[in-house]
Amino acid sequence: MIIVTGAAGFIGCQLIKKLNSENFNAIIAVDKFDNPVKNDHLKDLKIFERVDRDLFFDWIVENNEQIEFIFHIGARTDTAEFDRSVFDKLNTGYSKKIWKCCVDYQIPLIYASSAATYGLGEQGYVDSEEIIPSLRPLNPYGDSKNDFDAWAISQKEKPFYWAGLKFFNVYGAHEDHKGRMASVIWHAFHQIKKTGKMKLFRSHNPDYRDGEQKRDFVFVQDVVDVCYFLMRLRKHSGIYNLGSGKARTFLDLTRQVFRSMGIEENIEFIDTPEDIRDKYQYFTEANMDKLRAIGYIPEFTSLELGIDQYVKEYLKPKYG
Repeated sequence: MIIVTGAAGFIGCQLIKKLNSENFNAIIAVDKFDNPVKNDHLKDLKIFERVDRDLFFDWIVENNEQIEFIFHIGARTDTAEFDRSVFDKLNTGYSKKIWKCCVDYQIPLIYASSAATYGLGEQGYVDSEEIIPSLRPLNPYGDSKNDFDAWAISQKEKPFYWAGLKFFNVYGAHEDHKGRMASVIWHAFHQIKKTGKMKLFRSHNPDYRDGEQKRDFVFVQDVVDVCYFLMRLRKHSGIYNLGSGKARTFLDLTRQVFRSMGIEENIEFIDTPEDIRDKYQYFTEANMDKLRAIGYIPEFTSLELGIDQYVKEYLKPKYG
């Protein structure tokens, strides 16, 4: 059996779909299952059992001999949440308990970290484990992910195989429930559909022109493909970046959304709110050399192709 935590979420449900496509159908889906929108993500997937996240550790004690692999994707991901106790419980603490189970029962583990650990990118975006203790995230969510990464690499006892994946800006189908935390593509589609235009933050950095702030946007299909590759490889434990490896501008992104929607481009610039200007990231780009060095060959989906597929095959059919 393969366990996927955060199973009903954006990446979790896509990972299960990928596993099903490779004939892995004995899936244990772990989540709260209290959100009808998220639960709908699982309706066409092959799942052996659903387990409430609060009952999961009791379930592991009873069923550990049957577990082949754990994908720990579930987390509280709200970057605007500042109650650290929430992240201590749901992110750092919960992840430590999963890690210890994987050590005790010799279960291989892949868990979700985040590019939020890099903060403003003062030390670049290279996935070196040496710099983890000195990274300075910008919010409690990023802190929780970096704290667990630091804890994991400091452990004397580790699962026989483990990997932490620093997800960059993931986008794609089934992120509807994320609200304000959904991707810029999702928000652009809905804003354009409603108003006929898209508002972007004006640049307050002299090194960047308006709309040319850059992010590493990665298609969710590429994310789950990497997860599957690592599950099959089970070598070279460690922490890895998972982005496209190519930073793209918000103008590039927005213009492609207009093209995919078949609507004439109409972009307006507004001031970045003062309360977030000092924490605004003008550039992120995953260095993907480490993953490539262990044998991951496939090219990552271009921003244009990913957006076109997302808009035409999911957003337009669902929202018109």
